[in-house]
Amino acid sequence: MAVTLREVALRAGVSPSAVSRAFTPGASVSAKTRARVEQAAGELGYRPSVLASALSTGRTKLIGLVSANFHNPVFLEVFDRFTRGLQDRALRPLLVNLSGDMTLESAVSLLRQYSVDGVILASSTLPADFPLAFKAAGLPVVHCFGRYQPQPQVHLVGVDNRACGRMAAETLLSRGYQRIGFLGGPETATSTEDRLAGLAEGLAGQSGVTLSRSFAAGYSFEAGRQEMQRLIAAGPLAQAYFVGDDVLSIGAISALHDAGLTVPGDVGILGFNDMEMAGWANINLTTIHQPVDQIIAASIDQIEALLAEPDQPKTAQLFDCRVVERGTLRPAPKV
Repeated sequence: MAVTLREVALRAGVSPSAVSRAFTPGASVSAKTRARVEQAAGELGYRPSVLASALSTGRTKLIGLVSANFHNPVFLEVFDRFTRGLQDRALRPLLVNLSGDMTLESAVSLLRQYSVDGVILASSTLPADFPLAFKAAGLPVVHCFGRYQPQPQVHLVGVDNRACGRMAAETLLSRGYQRIGFLGGPETATSTEDRLAGLAEGLAGQSGVTLSRSFAAGYSFEAGRQEMQRLIAAGPLAQAYFVGDDVLSIGAISALHDAGLTVPGDVGILGFNDMEMAGWANINLTTIHQPVDQIIAASIDQIEALLAEPDQPKTAQLFDCRVVERGTLRPAPKV
């Protein structure tokens, strides 16, 4: 049988309410009483109930972690970092998957039913106004990997995807590519829109340079492979593609190899994210590194700060990206 709070109180010679206060952060209890309670709890093997604590404090320490990208291997890394980071702060993630039949309204209702203390929306594809539904429900919310806005309506942490598109343009132009293609994820995804817009801005006005556009059905290996197969069949191919995600890039490379084409000999590929798999020797993808660790740490810092002070002015924290040189583009020019 589980040891009860009352048993700890009897062993320590204090009231049950004193035991409860001893295990409640910030509650008023003397150091002497706390020591007696902790000693008694240790002798009996007592562990305070999180649910009971939530009833007395009004805080569940649950954080809704909401995403629509569960099918993308990149987000396996993201969820691993998020769950470990939250647990290190004595917070507990409640995962909500928007990829299937779960609607926004159902997600908000579910999180309210579980009385989460806050929400982290981890997605680069959802509309910029999507997190407002959580805000309207009275839930502190941080949009991680969301679309940059100079005056955000919720706290935002991520990168400037338009700037990343311009970085891709500069990289491809520096290698001498003139027929450049964009192979993005779903056309309506905010990250796709912004990376393409930045690429087009970076290539604008360049003599003899052309830009073609294509979009995969989703952010997955098979979607990238199928879209590249379609491009190969339609022909002619661009000299190099900025692909809006590493997993799409790997699918595209697979299709090119099956068609007897070499990378980067026949077609160059520049990815985005720098997921762990991109560095594998058999893939060796040149890509734009998104500082996921920093973004996740900042998101957790922000949600923790919101729990302490919910009415903070809304901020947008942006982190810089960089190109990681590997083997899927022509060599960079020597300086």
